[in-house]
Amino acid sequence: MQPSPTFRYDDAIVRKFVVATLVWGLVGMIVGLWLALQLAAPSLNFAPYFTFGRLRPLHTNAVIFAFAGNALFAAIYYSSQRLLRTRMWSDKLSQFHFWGWQAIIVAAALTLPMGFTQGKEYAELEWPIDLAIAVVWVAFAINYFGTLAVRREKHMYVAIWFYIATIVTVAVLHIFNNLVIPVAPLKSYSIYAGVQDAFMQWWYGHNAVAFFLTTPFLGMMYYFLPKAAERPVFSYRLSILHFWTLVFIYIWAGPHHLHYTALPAWASTLGMIFSVMLWMPSWGGMINGLLTLRGAWNKVAEDPVLKFFVVAITFYGMSTFEGPLMSVKSVNALSHYTDWTIAHVHAGALGWVGFMTFGMIYWLVPRLFQAPLHSKQLASVHFWLATIGIIFYVVAMWASGITQGLMWRAFDEGGRLQYPDFLQTVTRLVPMYWVRALGGTMYIAGVVIAIYNFYKTWQARPATYEEPEINVPPLAHAEVRHGSGKEYWHRKWEGLPRLFTIMTVVAVVTASLFEIIPTFVIGSNQPTISTVKPYTPLELYGRDIYVREGCYNCHSQMVRPFVDEVVRYGEYSKPGEFIYDHPFQWGSKRNGPDLAREGDPRRPGGTRSHLWHVHHFRNPRSTSPGSIMPSYPHFFEDDLPYGDLQGKVDAMVTLGVPYGEAERRDARGVARAQAEQISAEIVAQGGPAGLENKDVIALIAYMQRLGRDISEAATAAPPAPATPAPNQEQK
Repeated sequence: MQPSPTFRYDDAIVRKFVVATLVWGLVGMIVGLWLALQLAAPSLNFAPYFTFGRLRPLHTNAVIFAFAGNALFAAIYYSSQRLLRTRMWSDKLSQFHFWGWQAIIVAAALTLPMGFTQGKEYAELEWPIDLAIAVVWVAFAINYFGTLAVRREKHMYVAIWFYIATIVTVAVLHIFNNLVIPVAPLKSYSIYAGVQDAFMQWWYGHNAVAFFLTTPFLGMMYYFLPKAAERPVFSYRLSILHFWTLVFIYIWAGPHHLHYTALPAWASTLGMIFSVMLWMPSWGGMINGLLTLRGAWNKVAEDPVLKFFVVAITFYGMSTFEGPLMSVKSVNALSHYTDWTIAHVHAGALGWVGFMTFGMIYWLVPRLFQAPLHSKQLASVHFWLATIGIIFYVVAMWASGITQGLMWRAFDEGGRLQYPDFLQTVTRLVPMYWVRALGGTMYIAGVVIAIYNFYKTWQARPATYEEPEINVPPLAHAEVRHGSGKEYWHRKWEGLPRLFTIMTVVAVVTASLFEIIPTFVIGSNQPTISTVKPYTPLELYGRDIYVREGCYNCHSQMVRPFVDEVVRYGEYSKPGEFIYDHPFQWGSKRNGPDLAREGDPRRPGGTRSHLWHVHHFRNPRSTSPGSIMPSYPHFFEDDLPYGDLQGKVDAMVTLGVPYGEAERRDARGVARAQAEQISAEIVAQGGPAGLENKDVIALIAYMQRLGRDISEAATAAPPAPATPAPNQEQK
């Protein structure tokens, strides 16, 4: 039986994704504002579930996967049906995709504040939720490729190319970065450790930005901008070049997040080279977008949709200039671990992704709800509030980040650190955090106005939506479009989705393996150090607490080979120190000092006593006036789960960690003996008794272990000298 030549588009699923975009966007941004206020006023960390370390992953996941995720799904479902001139292949899979994705978001919103996390940025969700993501994503992929198979338009417009690259690449990234050994229903350990885990995380992290926040939104730009401007895309050839260069180059760039760390220099240098190469295709795409408005600039002043699109593309150009700039080693030496990175990611997330999303929704809402937009004036108010707000935000974080970097590396005329106390930097930044909070408040106020505007538009909808029948004959796949020369081959290749998808996968996988295989196979990339031993069972649980509380969001564990860092923290970090770290905890931001040498007796100032840590966790300001770190009273209330420790040790043994017979046989007994010893030492130092059964003991054990192994390494030759940061001299 021949398929019917008529069909109706499924816009109901698009409406659902649009509503979800607005709801989760507001939630994620409010959490982000709360986090900004917590840095300016640490008293707002008033409960274990609402501390900065636990809420930051919730904010990033909500903005990336809930807000941006639902937005890109709305764009894909709306534009693909029209570009392919067919309804989605399966309404049931569309519904499963929507409700499954919302269930995943709810699961993330519940588990992350409760401390269930893998401890890897943008990949915090635990293994059952990761499995659910894989299932929902596969359902989405089946539905999408099924739609391609039954399409009624042979030519695949460039937006479809970007969507295909998103679907296949995100699947590869998600699966291979989240390979873990489960320990409990909501606890797991990464199968990778140390240097290898860091490489895999930023291979994933950078390309999640590339293929979740860039390629689908470029597809959105190539569809919705010409529609709104009522102009064809400026250069279709340039859009094709833009696509292939991005796909081939972007996947290599991840290691630039790890300059001057224990990652092999060849890997980070390779990442830098490809990051700089990204300037060309990225700006080619920006120019293509802006020039699409040729002859339509008069509309920009009147049409809020075009206003949002113009600013979005401008932020895309700015972010894709700044990203390669920050990947250059000399610049990265200053910018890494500072608020400059925060400025960069928010310019991309709120400027590029946010403005593109709201421009799309303003264009879609009247068509989806079949009623005129309630108020163009309110849309313009939203635009200006958001624009001024994001400028306040980004400029404040630029100033904060550059201030941090310069203060950290400053030496006085006597050759001493000019700001030896890390808190001198922290207190200097607080006014800038208030400016950031002001900018965030303005941006959110614009979102609230938009939601009100859309709600009033929805109220004016007709009683029953019109669903016109589309009359397009089914595509005869044997059909070959007539043409000659370049046009013939151009059209022929664009009508082969299977081959196109395979080529995309080959490009992504080949580039990935070129970096992954040497990192894992060549032993010199992760040399062992004889004195580095596995964490004791008590220290292992203390590390789990560290991960649970999200301490990696504020503290790094990576002393870079710069004079200022060696003078401030101690000997620079070596690859072999991290071979038992599942996952790695090098961090990407320093709201507090680096902790890699916290337990090293050779660290500047010596080690801190157990009692100091007791006071610090109970009230950080009692030991460090001006600290913005949350207090952790629950460390002194929660019982240490000795019964769970054997399972954790067994999982580590499965991962190849060489525990001795005592830990394999009786991890609980070994941990209790160490806890009792530390508790007794706290009492001897004048502290409280009875802490041997509380979580705080495990965390203190972990803190005091950091850097201690490397201090015991016997070396015949002195360590290599530290490398001055670019443009920095030791006086």
